[in-house]
Amino acid sequence: MFHVVLVEPEIPPNTGNVARLCAATGSHLHLVGPLGFRMDDATLKRAGMDYWNMVSWSYHESFDEVMDGKPLDASVFCIETTGSGQYDCASFAPGDYLVFGRETKGLRPSVWQRDGVHCLRIPILNGNARSLNLSNCVAIVLYEALRQNRFTTPA
Repeated sequence: MFHVVLVEPEIPPNTGNVARLCAATGSHLHLVGPLGFRMDDATLKRAGMDYWNMVSWSYHESFDEVMDGKPLDASVFCIETTGSGQYDCASFAPGDYLVFGRETKGLRPSVWQRDGVHCLRIPILNGNARSLNLSNCVAIVLYEALRQNRFTTPA
């Protein structure tokens, strides 16, 4: 199982789409507050459709709380437009944490500049485009991690 971490997500449909993706892949979703919406938001529920009951998820007050609960052998990969390596060059293992930031500002440097954290990027081929949609980024990186592990399903 992989861990998908959304740090301070702002747009309910993006979080709903990621929740649905986590349900479909057996990944655990970590939501780090403050959230830019309420968990009973109709657009959040609509995007997650009827998958919410299948989502393994946790809410955390801070990113430190996520890191404190992480097993020592799990790697942490932050995805940022300024990442030093491309996501497809990383080696992912079950139990790893894939961390994504706010839609408008990404991750604070205090998250991705920690010791032991790998900061990766998804290439953007058109230099005029600032970034990709959050839920698309999660899908790209999570499915690369799953592909590398031969789409092994969680026990």
